[in-house]
Amino acid sequence: MADETPRKGALSALVGHTNGLTKPASLAAAAVASKPGGAGGSKKLVIKNFRDRPRLPDNYTQDTWQKLHEAVRAIQSSTSIRYNLEELYQAVENLCSHKVSPTLYKQLRQVCEDHVQAQILQFREYPFFCVLFLKKINTCWQDHCRQMIMIRSIFLFLDRTYVLQNSMLPSIWDMGLELFRNHIISDKMVQSKSIDGILLLIERERNGEAVDRSLLRSLLSMLSDLQVMEPDVGLDPGTPGSRPGPKVGAKPLSHPGIPLKIRFSSNADLLMGCAHVCCVISGLDHLLDENRVPDLTQMYQLFSRVKGGQQILLQHWSEYIKTFGTTIVINPEKDKDMVQDLLDFKDRVDHVIEVCFQRNEKFINLMKESFETFINKRPNKPAELIAKHVDSKLRAGNKEATDEELERILDKVMIIFRFIHGKDVFEAFYKKDLAKRLLVGKSASVDAEKSMLSKLKHECGAAFTSKLEGMFKDMELSKDIMYMQNQSDPGSIDLTVNILTMGYWPTYTPMEVHLTPEMIKLQEVFKTFYLGKHSGRKLQWQTTLGHAVLKAEFKEGKKEFQVSLFQTLVLLMFNEGDGFSFEEIKMATGIEDSELRRTLQSLACGKARVLVKSPKGKEVEDGDTFMFNGEFKHKLFRIKINQIQMKETVEEQVSTTERVFQDRQYQIDAAIVRIMKMRKTLGHNLLVSELYNQLKFPVKPGDLKKRIESLIDRDYMERDKDNPNQYHYVA
Repeated sequence: MADETPRKGALSALVGHTNGLTKPASLAAAAVASKPGGAGGSKKLVIKNFRDRPRLPDNYTQDTWQKLHEAVRAIQSSTSIRYNLEELYQAVENLCSHKVSPTLYKQLRQVCEDHVQAQILQFREYPFFCVLFLKKINTCWQDHCRQMIMIRSIFLFLDRTYVLQNSMLPSIWDMGLELFRNHIISDKMVQSKSIDGILLLIERERNGEAVDRSLLRSLLSMLSDLQVMEPDVGLDPGTPGSRPGPKVGAKPLSHPGIPLKIRFSSNADLLMGCAHVCCVISGLDHLLDENRVPDLTQMYQLFSRVKGGQQILLQHWSEYIKTFGTTIVINPEKDKDMVQDLLDFKDRVDHVIEVCFQRNEKFINLMKESFETFINKRPNKPAELIAKHVDSKLRAGNKEATDEELERILDKVMIIFRFIHGKDVFEAFYKKDLAKRLLVGKSASVDAEKSMLSKLKHECGAAFTSKLEGMFKDMELSKDIMYMQNQSDPGSIDLTVNILTMGYWPTYTPMEVHLTPEMIKLQEVFKTFYLGKHSGRKLQWQTTLGHAVLKAEFKEGKKEFQVSLFQTLVLLMFNEGDGFSFEEIKMATGIEDSELRRTLQSLACGKARVLVKSPKGKEVEDGDTFMFNGEFKHKLFRIKINQIQMKETVEEQVSTTERVFQDRQYQIDAAIVRIMKMRKTLGHNLLVSELYNQLKFPVKPGDLKKRIESLIDRDYMERDKDNPNQYHYVA
């Protein structure tokens, strides 16, 4: 305890019980208990990124556009395309990935506009109205729709990324409509003859004359799609004894400024009257993008009345989900928002199924299959980010949701979790984050933690959550152990130790530091107590997980600091002197260089500056000196000084993922030996087939072959002498 008289640099351990992993007095420490011969830490494989992003070859952009331009011209001229469509799609994706999207969109629009503008010439040869003129317009429109559908399929990646992110740009399909409307239908001569011709056909049918009704329907649909008219006139097929023909309820028009209103009495007739069903279904993407529920409901009802119509809708529904979902998952630049975007997208498609598709099981099942397809196009990363998303929701300080709302969020996350294949990747990152929440007392709610654990257990089985449950069990047992130890040997400093069972918890790298004599004594007292009750065990202290509460006196008055063990060791030095150099602190504490720099940054460069650094600056350099700040002021009595944390590096992420892959190799080896031990002799293809059935994570044939070769080298199995594809188990 510090003296009551304020003294510059008076820092000591505070007596008082606190929660957490290692609170030395409260001083907390963490020890890992293991049986003799237990496995130690694994070696870390460090993989560094490329220094520079891969660059496209010289003239790649120009050459690729020439290839795409040639393909578009071939579509427009109805000639064969020299290139594979998949190759063209990949070319577009490559250009978009290298920031060429704006130029690519402009170039595509220009080539489409040039083609549409050239079409107007064919209508000049009809000085007066005739049916041939209407057929010519209809043919031109149908050709245009067909061409734009093919062009859009090639440039789909551009449409789904760059165009979708720029609200001011029309989609490729809408761009095609705009060009046709501006350069063909908006032409005064074409528009006047088209509308006059349509009205004349309607009038002729009213008078009992036979007209081409399919042509009429197609033209009316064209004008509606181009938004130059609105439906409000019924085409009545006629009844016996009555004169067939349309019931025109609006004044006949030949002026573009007055809307022509038409309504078909039969939705099926409207649908099948189109020259190509794709001209109708192509609007589905647009309706889904804008979440136009009433229109989607009408489309579902319309296609459900036509034989085979619902199957067409199902196909496009699946393609939309996979295409849109892929744009969410595949782009590393959007990783920060990936999980929330997935949850929002899932909510949107669920609403469409519920309201528009009448909870049709076919649409529900196809939606699930589509989600599973696109979310696994990028292995491992979605699983990692889902674990981090759950951590952000379960961490203390999360004020975004009530307990009920948090429960609903976790339920939604579990739905997305079901779609991922690499669930062991999720487990690795989830365990790492759960350990931090438990050891540092960062869980927002114990009930929420156990609820999430229950959901995972229900989804993946007891084996999946056994280690996670072991972590909770360790925390409970540690409380009991500390209670017994404090009863038997009450000390002046309240020590809390969490006993962590090696194997349940993530692997931590031990760091040797120079503890104070009081701390060493506390460690020895606890070690004697613990090993006296549990013989044959070994304790390994984890100093990186230690925490303490320190009491200090300043001119303003007394303060308490919640600090890490490393911060504690540095601050306690200032009971022995007013100032120290970086080298002196490093020598006295034994803290590793980079860790010490972050520790000193937190104490001298953060919000609560207990130390004063000279010279001033945000970085800690060799030769810097540090003085105790006797003038320190803060509105709070108890102040938590956060350790400056490095952002999770790529190397750390790779290390966690690498451990998952190492575990997978052990599981593959065990499965191979188990199968061969039971079957004794088995062909390669049958062995691989059985492995696919047993393994619960995605694996490539090449990986299985490597593990088989490894087991042959280690004499667990051998090849048949006459048939190399036949294996024998070696007892």
